[in-house]
Amino acid sequence: MAEEPEIETGAVDAQESQSATPGAKLRAAREAQGLSIQDVATRTRIAQRQLEAIEKDDYTALPGIPYAVGFARAYARAIDMDEVAIAAEVRHAVHNSDLGANRYEVFEPVDPTRVPSRALAWTAAVIAILVVVGFALWRSQLLTPPTTEEIAQQEGAALTAPQQPASAAPAAPVNQTVVFTANDDVWLRIYDEAGERLKDGLMKKGESFTLPADAHNPMILTGRPQALTVTVGGKPVPPLGAADRTIADVPVSAEALLSRAAPSSVSTIPAPAAAPPSAQGGGGVAPAPVPAPSPAEAPGT
Repeated sequence: MAEEPEIETGAVDAQESQSATPGAKLRAAREAQGLSIQDVATRTRIAQRQLEAIEKDDYTALPGIPYAVGFARAYARAIDMDEVAIAAEVRHAVHNSDLGANRYEVFEPVDPTRVPSRALAWTAAVIAILVVVGFALWRSQLLTPPTTEEIAQQEGAALTAPQQPASAAPAAPVNQTVVFTANDDVWLRIYDEAGERLKDGLMKKGESFTLPADAHNPMILTGRPQALTVTVGGKPVPPLGAADRTIADVPVSAEALLSRAAPSSVSTIPAPAAAPPSAQGGGGVAPAPVPAPSPAEAPGT
């Protein structure tokens, strides 16, 4: 009769020890909330068989220590338990189990649902390999000395390249200012392509007008072209028209004036008049000229 209480006490201690495991605490909290193991799997996105292994404290059925601790932490978070305490208990239990004797992992994922997928890991590895290979090729090309043929080609290209004088100054812009100067009183009208009047009225003798540089296709109308002296860049150009002849729509831009033909500088000498024919029908010989009288023979001497 005295041994029976000892047996009952040992059974109670075993039951209390078993209910104090992390898996038992998780299962009891889940059942107290009326949740099924499938509900927890949906919340944590962890396979149901792995959650069942956590509840049974069967850590050998899991991939490794990090997964055992991470799955337990996610389980505790899903049912509002102290995930830090549960993770510490699972870590202690795993290290004392067969799984802890052959552990190789030194990290613990915070949440297994956030672990990168295998495809993402392979993609990152391929990108890293391509970067390393590209850098190696670039460095090998950079450090490879040029061959004798490449050096000869570079020297030949440098010799054949046109040499530009270092001290060559840029060419000065050509002065193409158009100036109209009245050498007599003259009426004129200068207008552009759109019909806008740039100059309209009487110009007194000695008055000048400078054509705007931005005038678009300027033209002139006047009745006395000879009363105007036109210069382009300070150089005179030929008259715009005949004297006392009205001209209209005559282009007076610098390009148009410079393209006008320069006046001929050779004067025309009239040919000598032919000798009149003789009285006998033009067939005779012209009489010889009479010599001028000498001073002794001049009248009055």
